[in-house]
Amino acid sequence: MSVIVRAATVNDAQGITDVLNPIITEGLYTILDCTFTAEEEVAFIQDFPERGVFQVATNEAGKVLGFQNVEPFASYTKAFDHVGIIGTFVDADSRGQGVGKQLFAATIEVAKQKGYEKLFAYVRADNERALAVYLRQGFEIVGTAKKHGKIGDRYIDEILIETFL
Repeated sequence: MSVIVRAATVNDAQGITDVLNPIITEGLYTILDCTFTAEEEVAFIQDFPERGVFQVATNEAGKVLGFQNVEPFASYTKAFDHVGIIGTFVDADSRGQGVGKQLFAATIEVAKQKGYEKLFAYVRADNERALAVYLRQGFEIVGTAKKHGKIGDRYIDEILIETFL
């Protein structure tokens, strides 16, 4: 499969929600518990932090197969300016086909250019596949946040991971 990775634009909003919403609805791979409209995604892209990195992976026809973003860890102090929070989402039909690997390569390169030295993520403890993907990309487990999320009446632990760029 030929994959093109590039910066996300507002024109990708519908494709991004087409990837993200089924993952949210499935309730197994993300802590997010509410779906998003294309209009909400447009606003998110327009308001995305200047130092942020937002990449989409598309096929040759332009269909969004996955996306990845990095946002600054905190805005209340400059002490964390070198740290970014990364999130990765790949369409169910595109998993296991190298989309994530290509997203990581492109995102990490842009993150370095924007001054990031470390990427940090929270991965659901029950999402073994995502954790394995991050570990293959050089992330290391640094801890577990117990009962960190709560969806309905169910608590979810999250694994804390990081990598230095």
